[in-house]
Amino acid sequence: MSNWDISKQKNKGLKKEIEKAIMIGVISQKGSQEKTDEYLDELEFLASTAGATVVKRFTQKLASPIKSTFIGSGKVEEIAQYIEEHDVDLVIFDDDLTGKQTNILEETFKRKIIDRSTLILDIFASRAQSAQAKTQVELAQMQYLLPRLRGLWTHLERQRGGIGMRGPGEMEIETDRRIIRDKISKLKNRLEKIDLQNITQRKNRGQLIRVSLVGYTNVGKSTIMNMLSKSEVFAENKLFATLDTTVRKVVFDTMPFLLSDTVGFIRKLPHHLVESFKSTLDEVRESDILVHVVDMAHPNYEDHMNTVNQTLKDLGVIDKPILLVFNKLDLYKKTYFDELLDEETKEEILTDLLRKHQDSTDNQVLFISAQEKINIDTFKSTLKTLIEDQYNIRYPYQTKTW
Repeated sequence: MSNWDISKQKNKGLKKEIEKAIMIGVISQKGSQEKTDEYLDELEFLASTAGATVVKRFTQKLASPIKSTFIGSGKVEEIAQYIEEHDVDLVIFDDDLTGKQTNILEETFKRKIIDRSTLILDIFASRAQSAQAKTQVELAQMQYLLPRLRGLWTHLERQRGGIGMRGPGEMEIETDRRIIRDKISKLKNRLEKIDLQNITQRKNRGQLIRVSLVGYTNVGKSTIMNMLSKSEVFAENKLFATLDTTVRKVVFDTMPFLLSDTVGFIRKLPHHLVESFKSTLDEVRESDILVHVVDMAHPNYEDHMNTVNQTLKDLGVIDKPILLVFNKLDLYKKTYFDELLDEETKEEILTDLLRKHQDSTDNQVLFISAQEKINIDTFKSTLKTLIEDQYNIRYPYQTKTW
C-alpha cells in the first residue's frame, strides 16, 4: 500500500511533528507582487500558528485562476519537482479551492492540499474551548465541506491527521450530502439553544455599561483585557489566541462596567465562518462602547483597520462610540525610530502621526503600550469618561455614586 492511499490507512490520530509546507499565491490583474507578499506573510503566520514550517513560497501572475488546477500547468510541474526534491508535507493555497481543484492537485502532488479557509478553520478547531465555540467551528467546517465532497471521506471518521484535518472528520461521497445537511441542521439547533442561554446570561448582567475590545487578530486585546480586569485571559503572539468571548466585571475607582474580549478579525475571513460566529459577535452588537485596538507596529496596520471597520459596518455597529487605541507603542519605537534620533524629534513624529489619525476619524485616538504600561493612565481616564457619558445617557435621572 502506498503512503498516499489515505482512504485505506488506519486512523493514527493527529500528527505530532511539525509539517513542512509550501505556500502558493496568485497575483491577479488588479493585484500586485507587494500585496500578494503581504497576504503570504499573513498566511505564513497562520501556518506557524497551526504548527507548520513554511520552507518555500510560489507566486504566479494570472488573469484568472485555472479551472482544473488554479495555477498554470508549468507552475504545477515546477512545484511538483520542488515537493519531490525537498520532501514537503503540505501545500497551502492563499485562495479558496474548489473540490475538483483540490482533488486534481492532490493526485498530482501526492501531498495534502489545503487553502486559506481550511487553515483558519483548523486553527479555530484547535483553539475552541467552550461548547459554543466548538459547535460554531464544526458548523463552519460542515458548511465549507458540503460543496467540496471529493471521495476521500469515510463516515465522519478521521483518516488523516495534521493541519487542515482537525474537526468533524471524513466520509465517502456515496453517503451523499444528506448526512452533512442533517448534521448542519442539528448544529444550528444546538447553537440556537446556546444563544438562548447566552441571552439569558446577558439579561442577568443588570444595568451595567458594556465595553467590547475589538480589532484585528494578534493586536493585544487579551493583554489589555488582563491589564484592565486584573485577570488572566489567555494571550500569546499567535493568531486567534482568543476564540471564546470573555466577559469580566471591571471597576474604575467605584464605577463598575463589563469588559469583553472578542475574537480577532482577519482579511479573507471565510464567509461561512463569519456566519457561524454571529452569535459570538452578538457581544459586540450589544456593547455600549467599542475599543478598537490596533497594532501600530505592524507594517500593514492601516489595512487591518479597514478590515475591522468593514466588519463593524457589516455588523451594524460602526456608529457606536469607539475609542481608537493604537497598541504596541514600545515596539513601534523600537522598529521605526533610529537610535540617533533625539527624544524631541521622536515626540514630534508621534504627535504628527497622532494628529493624522485624529483628523481621519471622529473618534478619540490614543497611543499606548499595554505590555510596557505606557499611557495607561490616560487610556483609563479617557475610557472612564466615555463610560460615564453612557451611564448619563442611559440613566439621566439616576444618582451616580462615583
